[in-house]
Amino acid sequence: MDAGAGRGRGRDQYVDFLRAWAISLVVLGHWLITGLVRRPDGEIVAPELLATVPWTQWLTLGFQIMPLFFLAGGHAAGGSWARARSAGGTVAGWVGQRTVRLLLPAAAYSGLVLIAVAVSAALGVDPATLALVGWAMAMQFWFLPVYLLLSALTPALYALHERWGVRVPVGLGVVALGIGASLAAAGSPRPGLVEAVGALNYLLVWGVVYQLGFCWRDGSLGRDGRSAVPIALAAGGGAAFAALVGPGPFPVSLILVTGQELSNADPPSPAMLAWGVAQVGAALLVAPVVRRVLERARIRRAVRVLGAGSMALYLWHMAPVLIVAAAFYLTGLAPEPAYGSAAWWALRLPWLLVLGGVLAGVVRALRPLERQVAGMEARVRPAAGLRGAAAWPLWGGLGMSVCALTYFAGHGFAHGGAFAVWPAVALGVGTVLVALTHAAGASPDAGHRPETAPAAPAAPVGKTGRSR
Repeated sequence: MDAGAGRGRGRDQYVDFLRAWAISLVVLGHWLITGLVRRPDGEIVAPELLATVPWTQWLTLGFQIMPLFFLAGGHAAGGSWARARSAGGTVAGWVGQRTVRLLLPAAAYSGLVLIAVAVSAALGVDPATLALVGWAMAMQFWFLPVYLLLSALTPALYALHERWGVRVPVGLGVVALGIGASLAAAGSPRPGLVEAVGALNYLLVWGVVYQLGFCWRDGSLGRDGRSAVPIALAAGGGAAFAALVGPGPFPVSLILVTGQELSNADPPSPAMLAWGVAQVGAALLVAPVVRRVLERARIRRAVRVLGAGSMALYLWHMAPVLIVAAAFYLTGLAPEPAYGSAAWWALRLPWLLVLGGVLAGVVRALRPLERQVAGMEARVRPAAGLRGAAAWPLWGGLGMSVCALTYFAGHGFAHGGAFAVWPAVALGVGTVLVALTHAAGASPDAGHRPETAPAAPAAPVGKTGRSR
């Protein structure tokens, strides 16, 4: 089946599968490398597995699936924007619709967590403990600002794609490689200007894969599994990654590890870019096989169910770790073999099963809230007529929300054990501005069929305070 087949005739099941696969690996990867230890004084800590047991850094090659997610996101966003534009939709109207679907669930989640932080601080909970918990509940937020910005830039990026095709991701990649090389040469600590320029690689590296999603959709990368292009991407990207982490200066770990001078993810490095290109090629190569599997009704149904709950899984998947910590580690009920030992690894399976059961209960308990958020999303219709000065509050709200989410991603919900006042206000006001402005410009003949924006996975993390 051609990658572009089915446009205008329904959703691409393989794109939905990539999203579901990404969410599954995110949850599994986080849980697998998160280990708790109860100290003699009763304090619960989470040693950083990748730093404590260095060989586990190789696991990130399998669990760093952000490229697949951005590839699927670009494919879906390209089709959604093309349909909206042909139906007379505006840039602001389309961006507002995509933004609302991500911001409303994220704001609802943040509101609940921030209320818990405020209550805990008022009750005198230890600031260090509160800061750690606040970080754990916000570490996945690093993805949201990047994805929101790429969504807002989609109309412009798609216009570039229509004019220059695959030359656009190539150009973005060249610039990203130059920035990555400059960061590696600068060493640590880096000058402030170098650090600021380096942050552009969040948009450039992930933007390359997002842009390749456009190319995949229109057939520029050839037929899935029937072209030399996917082979070249997989082999070339893999070879470049091996060179960059072997004789090259970059570590093998695809997330941040304490003590390493260079990181492949903070910001995304040339090695991350190479691995992303390799994953794009691999995804296109296996597409025909997976599409045949997806012809089974039971598999399609499972993908749909997982996709429908993906945002809740993404936002709440670390909550079970905190619940299990309180129920089994604070009470001393959990067995605690030496961290990273064979016995410790043997207990990973029951650990995963317990967390899975708790998460199922959390998601079930959240259904009333999820239905309310879904109802709010449904009432905010596509704003086909939103344009000009009327759209400025939407762009302002988007900017405020991106700044707030960026703060939470880097500092957590309770940095220093204190309630984060300005980010909480910025996220709340920003979300309201986006939703109200978008709703005010709604038109009953908006015309284009909405397509679910993918929920975002996060890379596995340790105790570093960053999910990179």
